[in-house]
Amino acid sequence: MEAILVGVARDTRGKNNARRLRKAGQVPATVYGGEVQGVQSIAVDPKELLKIVRSESGLNTLIELKVEGKSSDRVLIKEFQVDPIHSDLLHVDFFRLAMDKAITVTVPIALRGEAAGVKQQEGLLDFVTRDVQIECMPAEIPERIEVDVEALLIGDGVRLGDLVEGVSWTPVSDPDTLLVHVIPPKVEEEETEEAAAEGAETPEGEGGETEAAKGSSEGEDQAKN
Repeated sequence: MEAILVGVARDTRGKNNARRLRKAGQVPATVYGGEVQGVQSIAVDPKELLKIVRSESGLNTLIELKVEGKSSDRVLIKEFQVDPIHSDLLHVDFFRLAMDKAITVTVPIALRGEAAGVKQQEGLLDFVTRDVQIECMPAEIPERIEVDVEALLIGDGVRLGDLVEGVSWTPVSDPDTLLVHVIPPKVEEEETEEAAAEGAETPEGEGGETEAAKGSSEGEDQAKN
């Protein structure tokens, strides 16, 4: 996904200036990276920025940043700070991209379908890894990596390396990383453990009763003698 964001250049920095910007309905930001030297200080509309952050592609949204009096840049949100009490945006860092150079991004994993091992065998779907790092060109950042789980039976799983065929990215995370698998139902395991525990306790109780009965019988014999 791509988005357009308009920024305004700012010459002054510091906490006081940042507070004035926030009161005026803007949030301070910096732009760095790419082939341009130094850091550029700007201000952007926090409402427009939050729309991007909360979109499906989130922090992986390719943004065309237009600053008045400057040429536009393609950027990604590198980092942002939020007020812990009011949840207002406090500051944002943008990373300037070179569109002809691959970058590393973190992408979420999304599951599709219902596993046969869950539907037919009453197993449990264990979602082990929810995001991975990949390398790709800036214009080819996927919003998510989808994993089809419909064919998975109990004991089956999908690893990152299983998904690399025919895609425009390469894994940075270990290709052997387990993403999802189907495991046996825990209820059966718990019932088996409980049954085993009960079976282990029964001989003790029976042995205790036998000894008690034996003691009582010996006492009666002594009384008769």
